[in-house]
Amino acid sequence: MTTDPFTAVGPLLAEHAEIERALADPAVHADAGRARTLGRRYAELNQVVGAYRAWAAARDDAEAAAELLELSDGLEEELAAELPGLQAAEADAAEHLRRVLVPRDPDDGRDVILEIKAGEGGEESALFAGDLLRMYLRYAERKGWSTQVLEATDTDLGGYKDVQVAIKARSVNDPGDGVWAHLKYEGGVHRVQRVPVTETQGRIHTSAAGVLVFPEVDDPGEVEIDPNDLRIDVYRSSGPGGQSVNTTDSAVRITHLPTGIVVSMQNEKSQLQNKEQAMRVLRARLLAAQQEEAAAQAADLRRSQVRTVDRSERIRTYNFPENRIADHRTGYKAYNLDAVLGGDLEPVVRSAIEADEAARLAGFGD
Repeated sequence: MTTDPFTAVGPLLAEHAEIERALADPAVHADAGRARTLGRRYAELNQVVGAYRAWAAARDDAEAAAELLELSDGLEEELAAELPGLQAAEADAAEHLRRVLVPRDPDDGRDVILEIKAGEGGEESALFAGDLLRMYLRYAERKGWSTQVLEATDTDLGGYKDVQVAIKARSVNDPGDGVWAHLKYEGGVHRVQRVPVTETQGRIHTSAAGVLVFPEVDDPGEVEIDPNDLRIDVYRSSGPGGQSVNTTDSAVRITHLPTGIVVSMQNEKSQLQNKEQAMRVLRARLLAAQQEEAAAQAADLRRSQVRTVDRSERIRTYNFPENRIADHRTGYKAYNLDAVLGGDLEPVVRSAIEADEAARLAGFGD
């Protein structure tokens, strides 16, 4: 029989019960941020509780059948034939329990702020950044997620020098279905090979765009920001934005002095709205910086085994002449680039998720 893993599950069952009691308290829901944080953890623990109960039931069935067979001196032929199946079911349930006990990224259920920056390649890189933005927006639509462009600096030909978009799930019952659980693998350098619209000789050029992905902070209290550590500058907006452009100081630039992180916002018409959006992005960046620092100090990346902290990593190539997409971390390759850019990104993302899960399971050991 499989060894009882209750020593590992016990504290998690207790935590699950404690959170269940907390979520039943109306006072908890008065703090939306804390309620979301508790709800995300509760959904994660639901998987452990369900897997443990399934294993315990399978174990009890197998043990009861074995005891009855022993008492009958092996005369119960039907029971004897059934026992191997019950024991196999117990082994399968134990393996599933072991898998859900593998420590996973606690941010998986979070929403994200995704940023795309044009790289080397001038206007072609900016156009490719626009292609990536549309890919992510269409992918989010397929997943039933909502999107909001927070800030964008566009170019004359319709590309983007940089663009920031918030992507949110309407509800997450399983953290594995969360936005971060899927899009955290997108961080890195995305390379494109194609004939640019500005190329007159028909030559294929290579350019790139960078993608940054940050888990969004649910509760502002998660990230403490001392107002004295902030330098806030206001200035007049430029570019699209309505009648307020160049007439009022509505644009906001916030500099976090201890880290040097700078966030600028001008999409909204009011200075207050731009400041709120800038603080939202700043909190997400600070949370990511804190997590990476803690992971480095512990010499154990909590992040994906596939997505490294090095954001200069070239992760994917989009080859237009061959209609090919290739992920350099997982070895995934397909010749449906047009469909992927149209939002059919799930198989590519799934290859990263599966590689990550295999690495975590191998690291967890027996």
